[in-house]
Amino acid sequence: MVEVSDALRERALLVHARLCAAYGCPIAFFHDLDPLSELVSSLLSHRTKNRDSGRAFRQLRERFPTWGAVRDAATADVEAAIAPATWPEQKAPRIQAILREVTARVGELHEGSLDFLAELPVPEARGWLETLGGVGPKTSAAVLLFSRLRRPALPVDSHHHRVAVRLGLIPASVDVGPAHRLLEAQLPPEWDAQTVYDNHEALMLHGQRCCFHLNPACGRCPVLDLCPTGQARLAAAAPAAATAPATAESA
Repeated sequence: MVEVSDALRERALLVHARLCAAYGCPIAFFHDLDPLSELVSSLLSHRTKNRDSGRAFRQLRERFPTWGAVRDAATADVEAAIAPATWPEQKAPRIQAILREVTARVGELHEGSLDFLAELPVPEARGWLETLGGVGPKTSAAVLLFSRLRRPALPVDSHHHRVAVRLGLIPASVDVGPAHRLLEAQLPPEWDAQTVYDNHEALMLHGQRCCFHLNPACGRCPVLDLCPTGQARLAAAAPAAATAPATAESA
């Protein structure tokens, strides 16, 4: 159990409200896949742009009629099908190994093979998924939240993580994996899947559109008054601007 102070929870909820207002919550879910398909889609998305991972997923589905066919195919054929994703030579054997492991646990693969996860408490469902080789907290949360199961599990990607660190919601020393438990603990336990999804998407979109990795646009940030990083950056820039030599035009 992660202990969260009232002040930190209040900050997290205020950030959520501000960013939801800025990015138009509720935000429509981008997928409605069965959980087994979402598992494969999430594995393809690692370190890959959405456009490319989406193309790799579509090509895989077009090439192989079932997930059993993907499992049993020559690895080189799977690798060729998912070529638009990064590191297809690593992802192809990993996906096949996971499909074999799921088969060993639940029987023949089909679109409803992982539907039983809907009946488990979210921590238990995540734990089941994370015992599959190569499945971490981001993938387990994505399977539960993004798929048609619509369970309230919080994924944390690199944009989400960067924004949370800069806002002081988590320490900079906490990596993306451990950040899942810390950030999820800050959210009310009664939130439904849509609200949890909105939280993830709003922080992710803010990282993509304003809180950039390099040169964040702090001057137009809707949560600047809550952000110690942004305030420090602007305060450091102000003296430099004041002491800069005048140009010929401004003199």
